[in-house]
Order: sequence, then structure tokens, then C-alpha cells
Amino acid sequence: MLRFVLQRLAMAIPTLLIVAVTVFVLMRLVPGDPASLMLGDLASAGQVEALRKQMGLDQPIPVQFAMWFGNVLSGDFGRSINTGQDVLPLIFDRFSVSATIVLLAVGIAALIGVPIGMIAAWRQKGALDLGIITGATLLLSIPSFWLGLMLLLFFGLQLGWLPVVGYVSFGQDFWAALLYIAMPVATLVLVETGVITRMARASTIEVMQLEYITHARAKGLSEPAVLWRHAFKNAFAPTWTIIGLILGNLLGSIAVIETVFTIPGLGRLLVDSIYARDYPVVQGCLLFIAGIYIVVNLIVDMLYPLFDPRVTI
Repeated sequence: MLRFVLQRLAMAIPTLLIVAVTVFVLMRLVPGDPASLMLGDLASAGQVEALRKQMGLDQPIPVQFAMWFGNVLSGDFGRSINTGQDVLPLIFDRFSVSATIVLLAVGIAALIGVPIGMIAAWRQKGALDLGIITGATLLLSIPSFWLGLMLLLFFGLQLGWLPVVGYVSFGQDFWAALLYIAMPVATLVLVETGVITRMARASTIEVMQLEYITHARAKGLSEPAVLWRHAFKNAFAPTWTIIGLILGNLLGSIAVIETVFTIPGLGRLLVDSIYARDYPVVQGCLLFIAGIYIVVNLIVDMLYPLFDPRVTI
């Protein structure tokens, strides 16, 4: 196990390095001077030049990258141009909000989508299967921002059951926090349930055609026993990979949902920082998101043998 983890981590290092170089170069291609933005329009040319020298912006690009990446490795992602806050604590604070919503949404979507997909495979080509696959296709075809706006309009404005704007942390008020994240979580659950259902159905259909399933049926086992005791593990393994990819993708691309529901998460922070040209925050967010992808994929690989007996580490 330790050797496997070390191998995966070693493979992740070149990926992170490539991402770091890409992020750094892209930030340098964006028009505008960070020093001028920090000092404002009233600063003199001498003040701007002094700050550029202090920040190392007068150095060659390779030297700037070496200085920045060295600071990143020591945990120093810089300071926000707009707020003056350290970037890394700011990212962690916003990430905790996004992670709460995404983990709840993916967990609920998996609990709903996997059983429904397996039932659809069990009733393949029947009316139930047709209804499930039609519903799943419809759900994954709906843009998440549009679905979120419809939930906001119906449950928030028309019925008044849920708050429309704002966010409350679980540390402040547990039940109020549930009300504020109910619609964002529901939006992600509806969209991702369609993806998980289709994947669970496809993998279950493949497993149900294997010989050991036929043998289990020949022994007189009931269909529910065959489905859940024998087909579930092998059928769930490919679905687990999809769940991991969904989790990593949502943690990095939840900005649309956070913007619709005014949630102060990592995606909203990234979007606001791009508009404000807050280069340190943008660089930090992009690098952090890439790291999250790598960590999620590592966890998925480590847990894969638990769901697929044929895989060993």
C-alpha cells in the first residue's frame, strides 16, 4: 500500500509542476500591472517601480517563477491585492464552504443514482428501465445554472420556503445552514444523479452478463440477492471512478452554482479575483484546484480494491 501511494505521489509531482508553470505563464499574459493595481491610480511612477522591485516583478520571468514556486512550496501563496489577506488561509476558508456543498451533493446523488441505475439494468428494456434512463438523460441535459434559477424562483420566491440570498455556516446555526444550502445541494444532486444513474446502469448490465451471475441464478438465488450480493461490487467499481471524477470536477467548477445562490465558496472567490485582477489569489486558486484533483484521484485509486475484488494494490 505504501509503495503504491508513493508511486502515485511521484507521478503527481510532474503534473503539479506543469500546472504551476501554466498558471504562472497565463497570469503573466493577462494585461495589467499588479503593482499598479495594488497602489491605485494616484500612485506615482516611482512608487509603482519601487513596489515592482519589492515584489520581484523587475526580474526575468524564470527568476520570478523560481521565487514564486519556492514560496508556494513553503506554504506562502502570497497576499491578496484587494484585501491584503494571506492567500492560503483565504482559500482554505472558502474551500470549506464549497467542500460541504459538493460532498453532500455527491453523497446524496450516489445513494440515489447507484440503486436506481442497478434497478434499471435489472429491468433492462422494460418500461421501468425506459422511464429511468429517460429521466436520467433529461437531468444531465439540463444546465445547472438554469435548474438552480428555477429552484430559486419556485421554492425561494413563489413559495418562500427557502432563503434566496446569503449563507450561514454550520458553526453559526446548524438548521439555518441546512436551509441556505438546500437549493444549491439539490441542484447538484439532480444534475449528477443523471450521470451516476447512467453509469451504474451500464456497468450493471455488463456484469449481469458474466458467468458467475448465471451460476448464482442456477443455485436458486432470488434476483435481489443476485443483484445486491453478487453484482453490486463489480458493477460499482466503474461507477466509483465516475463519482471520484465528479467530486474533483465539482470542487473546482462550482463557481456557477455559487454565483447563482451567492455562496461564498472557492469558485466564487476565483471568479471575483479574475474580475478584480487579483493575480496572487487566482494563481493560488488554480494551483489548489489542481492539487484537489490529484488528491481525489489518489483516494479513488486507493479505495478501488474495496469495490472490485479483482483489483489489488
